[in-house]
Amino acid sequence: MPKLIQNLQDLIALPSISSSNPALDTSNRPVIDLLAERLADLGFAIEIQTVTDSSVNGAHEAAAKYNLIATLGTGSGGLVLAGHTDTVPYDDGKWQSDPFTLTDRDNRFYGLGTTDMKGFFAVALEAIESFCLTLGDTSKLKQPLIVIATADEETSMAGAKALVAADTQQARYAVIGEPTGLKPVRMHKGVMMESISLEGRSGHSSNPALGHSALDAMHKVIAELMALRESWGKKYQNPAFEVILPTLNLASIHGGDAPNRICRHCELRFDVRLLPGMQNDDVRRSIKNRVAATLAGSHITANHSSLFDGVSAFLEPETSELVQFAEKLTGHSAISAGFATEAPYLQALGMQTIVMGPGSIDCAHQANEYLAQDQINPGIDLLKSLIQQYCL
Repeated sequence: MPKLIQNLQDLIALPSISSSNPALDTSNRPVIDLLAERLADLGFAIEIQTVTDSSVNGAHEAAAKYNLIATLGTGSGGLVLAGHTDTVPYDDGKWQSDPFTLTDRDNRFYGLGTTDMKGFFAVALEAIESFCLTLGDTSKLKQPLIVIATADEETSMAGAKALVAADTQQARYAVIGEPTGLKPVRMHKGVMMESISLEGRSGHSSNPALGHSALDAMHKVIAELMALRESWGKKYQNPAFEVILPTLNLASIHGGDAPNRICRHCELRFDVRLLPGMQNDDVRRSIKNRVAATLAGSHITANHSSLFDGVSAFLEPETSELVQFAEKLTGHSAISAGFATEAPYLQALGMQTIVMGPGSIDCAHQANEYLAQDQINPGIDLLKSLIQQYCL
């Protein structure tokens, strides 16, 4: 597969790091341009969408972000093959090889993004070209084949949000090629990352009446959050997930400045992992109401903010035509995933959506990321069968 290897090598060589730290953040435009060039050569119409998200990368061009929407054929149905072009940052000292040089060893391809998820684009390009060569004339397509490549999935979901903001239903079916070992995923948890800042009044520690301790108040707030977590666990359970309950992780707390001063300010940061059936806005509202009730009459004020807007929980019904066809193709029943994806955004555009792609999430976001080579040919065959089903 020399062309596939060349495409993967070229994709890995282009840094497209997504980070909330501006010093690490880079533009994904080179990856978008490469995919656009390869797909244009196969006859796709190319649209490049500028993505703006000032909270992540500001206006500086060096980190400007873009989406690609490449379309072959016309019609109201069809298939979307979707993925994100960005990677997480890397720790160079822990890699056994250059993260930006595709390395072939032990029947694996190593490199930053090989499995999460530039490898999917290389597999998709190979599947599309092979399908088109077999078809002979792409005018025979009865429904469109669309490739969507997005920006900033790893930080803000800005690319997926831009797709939804444009309000364009691209097709009837969508497959997001995140690494699932080529097993169909029809549900995953949602995620929120939140901050609660409490403001009291400082004073000399010798007399508690001289101030209002934000740290004492935070102790009560944490107790309420733990009680809320327990109530969610009783109300929401889904045995399809490895962790069958929603979770709330108390991640960090910072407050006070000296042991002999009453603490004026205290901040708590935490995340919530939501099961399908739970809504982000409802959870935020519950948290705010609990905190307000806890602090009533305490002379402590609370400020709530979202560190990350969050991703909704995702659920595609088991009766979905796409789910059932993917199960038939793979021989695997659809499963759940513990990680969040862009699936809720594509689903919001009216498409039946699943997550399914080559590679293992277990080696994503860490040094020596790799794509197992025995995932490649089955991945190509799987995508060709999906194109055949939904475009012909």
